[in-house]
Amino acid sequence: MKRNIANILFWSVLSAAFIGPGTITTAASAGTEFGFTLIWALVFSTIACIVLQEASARLTTVSGKNLGESLRFYLYQHPAGRMILYLILVAILSGCAAYEAGNILGAVSGITLITELPAFWITLSIGVLAGLLLWYGTIRLIAKTLGFVVAFMGLCFLTTALIMQPDPSALFQGSLIPSFPTGSELLILGLIGTTVVPYNLFLGSGIAHDQSLREMRLSLTVAIALGGVISIAVLIVGSAITGSFSFEALAHRLEDNLGGWASALLGLGLFAAGLTSAMSAPLAAAITGRSILAKSQEQPEWQITGTRFRAIWLAVLIIGVFFGFLQVQPVPAIILAQALNGVILPLIAVFLFLIVNSRILLPDHTINSGTHNLVMGAVVFITIMLGLMNLARALSGFLPVDLVDEQFILYGSVITVLLISWPVGVYLRKMRLNSQ
Repeated sequence: MKRNIANILFWSVLSAAFIGPGTITTAASAGTEFGFTLIWALVFSTIACIVLQEASARLTTVSGKNLGESLRFYLYQHPAGRMILYLILVAILSGCAAYEAGNILGAVSGITLITELPAFWITLSIGVLAGLLLWYGTIRLIAKTLGFVVAFMGLCFLTTALIMQPDPSALFQGSLIPSFPTGSELLILGLIGTTVVPYNLFLGSGIAHDQSLREMRLSLTVAIALGGVISIAVLIVGSAITGSFSFEALAHRLEDNLGGWASALLGLGLFAAGLTSAMSAPLAAAITGRSILAKSQEQPEWQITGTRFRAIWLAVLIIGVFFGFLQVQPVPAIILAQALNGVILPLIAVFLFLIVNSRILLPDHTINSGTHNLVMGAVVFITIMLGLMNLARALSGFLPVDLVDEQFILYGSVITVLLISWPVGVYLRKMRLNSQ
């Protein structure tokens, strides 16, 4: 039991990575606008995250090669493949740096709900705390620490949600029956997109562990599922608002209904979400850089205390703290990250789908089964939709027209899937025939 709990805390680093201020904002906004009707999107996104993260972690557990090393193994053989690999690296690093500021600002927003301390000193304290843990900690220590903070965050939101006494039948219906209220399309994709992100796949594949395949699957599934439950609790809490969403409005509403302690729990939960993401984003950037750039994972400069490893996460953290001091979101960088990740997320998902069907790195009993391929194929389809959404949103930031609408996403996704499904299917069949 003690070992199982330790393993769950270890994999909670993935929950810490995707439950940040962005997830809380999106989930709470969904609750404010549509009540419990979009809970099913969080249920699906949690399942999708488990499917992709399990495949990525299984690759490392069985083959000894993480996702970045596998990309190097296949793509370095072709000049165009190297360009794709470097594009992936740029997208991951820029995305982590751009969203780091949002993580820090989210943590600051949580503390300012319960205290009047100057934002400058709160930002500096968060940056120093995250930096010290990353500098002096090990991967396992950092992962377990993030696990404890996620548990605290979950306690805050779950307690608040339970005290609100939501209608069980409405929760059950919203969780199991998909519905698409008018104007909910982008929020649905946003709920999925805040959970399934590219750098988390590198993070889950790149953190070393000594667990068996069975232990990894069990603890990873439980950790991510708990993260999904926390996201659902945030949506329930957000449903308390009538009108436009803001953290201040939510805090006042909770104070009126439940008392001042509820506002304090909201602030602490938001702070915990920002703090965990503020640590996991730089860590994910460094692990991704090591897995793609290092000729050997044993090189001293690429160890957790190595100069190159520290240089990457320190750069990401400093960028986030800098924009935190300015109290502004790095909008151009976020737009660029959205555009790059819009290309990279489907690419990585398709590659991961192919590699877990390959007997070159995985033995027969660990490759995908037919059922697993069906489920993972559906998840890959959704990642293509998310990619198109992010690209359209990024282009809308530079062009005077709004490209993000329901028909664009729907028709563009179908066309893209049809274009790639044939060559992917042919390649997959060829791999299986050659291995027989």
